[in-house]
Amino acid sequence: KGRGTRDEEQGTRNKGEYIDNNYNNYNHYNNYNDSTITFTYKILDLPREILYERINKRVDKMIEDGLEDEVRSLISYKDLPALQTVGYKEFFDYFDGKCTREEAIEKIKQHTRNYAKRQITWFKRVGASS
Repeated sequence: KGRGTRDEEQGTRNKGEYIDNNYNNYNHYNNYNDSTITFTYKILDLPREILYERINKRVDKMIEDGLEDEVRSLISYKDLPALQTVGYKEFFDYFDGKCTREEAIEKIKQHTRNYAKRQITWFKRVGASS
């Protein structure tokens, strides 16, 4: 287990509170009238069908460019937290016989779409404009 700051250690003990505190700090600074710091977020607002099509094509390109071989080369490290990310964990399941290759690829696409949706929700929550 890696070393972290005191805030990170507290965050792992009470994750919801840690996240909420960080979000409240963001709101405090963003709403502070005398602040010299201005936050501006711009997001692409694509129709969902186009976004999902682009995500699916991107995953197909990652597979074509060797994602499967990359993950296979890291299989002895599969329990590391850094490898519990989209793309890796699905192929580890495939290598462990928990799903087919096609199912792993579809799961990567689905999990990437889910992640994109969470990002959009977060940006809407903080008032980003498109």
